[in-house]
Amino acid sequence: MAEPAPTTNEPTIEADPELTTDDSDSTLGDDVSRYTASLTSSIERYPIENNRRYERIPTDSQTPNQVDSFAYPSTDIMLTRTDVSYVMPNDEAELDRLDLTHQKLKILLDEKLLLCPVQNPGRVLDVGTGTGIWAIEVPPNVKFEVDDCEEPWTFREKFDVVHARYLAAAIADWPKLVSQAFQFTKPGGYSEFQDYDLVYYSEDGTLTDDLPIQKWITTLLQASRDFGRNPCPGPYLAQHMRDAGFQNVQERKYKIPIGPWPKDKHLKTIGAWNLVQIEDGLEAFTLRLFTQILGWKSEEVQVLLANVRKDLRNPKIHAQFDFFVAFGQKPTDAV
Repeated sequence: MAEPAPTTNEPTIEADPELTTDDSDSTLGDDVSRYTASLTSSIERYPIENNRRYERIPTDSQTPNQVDSFAYPSTDIMLTRTDVSYVMPNDEAELDRLDLTHQKLKILLDEKLLLCPVQNPGRVLDVGTGTGIWAIEVPPNVKFEVDDCEEPWTFREKFDVVHARYLAAAIADWPKLVSQAFQFTKPGGYSEFQDYDLVYYSEDGTLTDDLPIQKWITTLLQASRDFGRNPCPGPYLAQHMRDAGFQNVQERKYKIPIGPWPKDKHLKTIGAWNLVQIEDGLEAFTLRLFTQILGWKSEEVQVLLANVRKDLRNPKIHAQFDFFVAFGQKPTDAV
């Protein structure tokens, strides 16, 4: 069933009436082009392959843009999963989408890479750094390493900041991950986690149970849970940090529209970026989970995704989901 709209006092996102007044069978084709024509101009475009690549990531002779990793300044490190439990592709098309997502989140967070009140950190560890774009923008120099972030960490020195972002559906044991972040944060330093609650909802009832997009996201999230990976870690990040021992834990929640349907210009831009990265990632999100976990045929998946794409571009469907940022400080008397 479709998730009900949140019953909080948060302001709702107002839809742009110019996109919804036409009673014809319209889509967002021209509008998306208008709002996204220049979105990718500042991002390096990788060649997109026809087939998705899921093979095991090698542990040697790796270049930074070939892995999904970890990173930190001055002695910056990138940590990458080396097993096959990661359900997303690691091909060029996926790397391109991850860079799009980075730009979207920068716009969402007003161009801030960190929200924690750290001043001039010397060592910053980025867990699950993807293409490395976040890490490269933070420090003056970056070192990349390949490893599995769910195995015991073996760093010789601790960090001023430990950062992890967008690990939804990738982590089997979140309390363990956050506890390791606490262990390797210097006393007085900060850890910050940024992640999604990928449940789609609308605040005006336009996202209904009978829509293909709702069937798709509900099935996708359950498949990820069946696989042992939480696709919605965002709401739990702050509590995980408190449980691990962090103090002064703060949480920020952001609404992310899907498409340029909001009236607000800032949210309209974020929604356009979000729509592009979802469309680019539909097969990546879906194929392995649906075919290997749920037993769907590839042809069945493609039929569903064709209908999902129509819903994504329907300006009368005002879907959105939430993004959370949680950060906290390691006590100065901790070891």
